[in-house]
Amino acid sequence: MKLFEYEAKSLLSKYGVEVPPSVLVRKGEDVRAKIRDAGLEPPVVVKAQVLVAGRGKAGGIKLVKTIDEAVSVAEKLFETPIKGVIPRLVLIEKAIPHDTELYTAIVIDRSERRPVVLASRYGGMDIEEIAREKPESIVRRFIDPYTGLKGYEARLIGKKIGLSGKTLASFASFLQALYRVFTEYDGELAESNPLAVVGDKVIPLDARLIVDDNALYRHPELAGDRIEESGEYTEWEVKARRQGLTFVELDGDIGIISNGAGLTMTTMDLVLEYGGRPANFLDIGGGARADLVKKAVGFLLEYPKAKKIFINIFGGITRGDEVAKGIVAALSELGEIGKPIIVRLAGTNEEEGRRILKEAGIEAYTDPIEAVRKVVEA
Repeated sequence: MKLFEYEAKSLLSKYGVEVPPSVLVRKGEDVRAKIRDAGLEPPVVVKAQVLVAGRGKAGGIKLVKTIDEAVSVAEKLFETPIKGVIPRLVLIEKAIPHDTELYTAIVIDRSERRPVVLASRYGGMDIEEIAREKPESIVRRFIDPYTGLKGYEARLIGKKIGLSGKTLASFASFLQALYRVFTEYDGELAESNPLAVVGDKVIPLDARLIVDDNALYRHPELAGDRIEESGEYTEWEVKARRQGLTFVELDGDIGIISNGAGLTMTTMDLVLEYGGRPANFLDIGGGARADLVKKAVGFLLEYPKAKKIFINIFGGITRGDEVAKGIVAALSELGEIGKPIIVRLAGTNEEEGRRILKEAGIEAYTDPIEAVRKVVEA
């Protein structure tokens, strides 16, 4: 799960990191009043809070010199798509004069199975270009997850990117705080770009944190009502997430349900190959019981883009009879919807599953190609 900039900075602040004074404004709130109540004085930076990279280049960050400008820019940002996402939140932050911008990040190196710290003396919007043109400027240090990031390691990284004195000490403290946030919040990525050098200290002008979805149960305070605030999801994706379904909306007319992300994507490819267009990605995962299948089928029966439904199940730990019971239960509950449903069912308990479906008037195919052709022609 991606966190907004203001959330990442709030966590850093809890760990003793100095961040620029700011105020968060939601769409529909009085921008001028929020700035006044926060005591912010121009110049300020108006930042769209969207969960996409490169928002600065996309026009989502503006430096302004007056309150009137700040109000005008904020209101315009609320109506302007940033890489396809319309912001619902804007952060207005005190502009911090500085001469030097650094880059810092902590990520999981999966090949090494441990965190790695990345740092560079060159920060800012063009860090990707710098990484390509000057790869030697990126310092990398692997961290032992059992001992964590030690002070001497943080100072060594700072020295390698040219820092010294009090600035080096400030950088080392910041890096250790960033590592604590990364580990204690089960991070996949923790990043500050740019990390500004202001006098003899460092201040994060931007911050990103991505939390492992599998660890969200340990951090319920991070979830809140952020699904709608993020602007990342369509109306139907929001509905699906609230029901616990793994669903992505697409532009076609064939609704797809499958078990496992790989099989679901393969199913989408097959539909495209035989002339159809998927309306969605919906993965019920391995071991799905009848209640989850019922929920998924019921969801697609109501989903307006899906004019017909293709259910492609290859059962391992997913039982064919459970899938069949879920399909029949959804149809019984919702009544006549008028959408053709094509089922391919193979694997564990497939004979019992096909029997249950046949009694409900649904033929289950074993050959996926035959089933795909049928649903495209339906």
